[in-house]
Amino acid sequence: MSAESVIYYLNRQPGSEPVEDTEWLFSALGQFTGAELRELLYVAQEPEFFELMRGLFALSDESRAALLEFLADSDSRPPKVVIEGDGRCVLSRIAPGENGKASLKVVS
Repeated sequence: MSAESVIYYLNRQPGSEPVEDTEWLFSALGQFTGAELRELLYVAQEPEFFELMRGLFALSDESRAALLEFLADSDSRPPKVVIEGDGRCVLSRIAPGENGKASLKVVS
């Protein structure tokens, strides 16, 4: 099993105080449970995982909130995603009995 990871230092260490990679890694690992680390390793191996995460972090706060609301909705209807010609991503849920028509929720 192998995995690739990208680690960003959000609070960069000053150049005069280098931190050994092993020390930093053990410090970071101490913040998570074993189950969380296994889950992170598992999902990080999915194709294009890091590209997806970078895309989510690049969303505006408003768009990210709308996406989170859509994903957190307990609605069991199947989701549908359409990328329109102007680049907008339209998320919807297919309502039963509506002949495949869905009510739209747009995340830009």
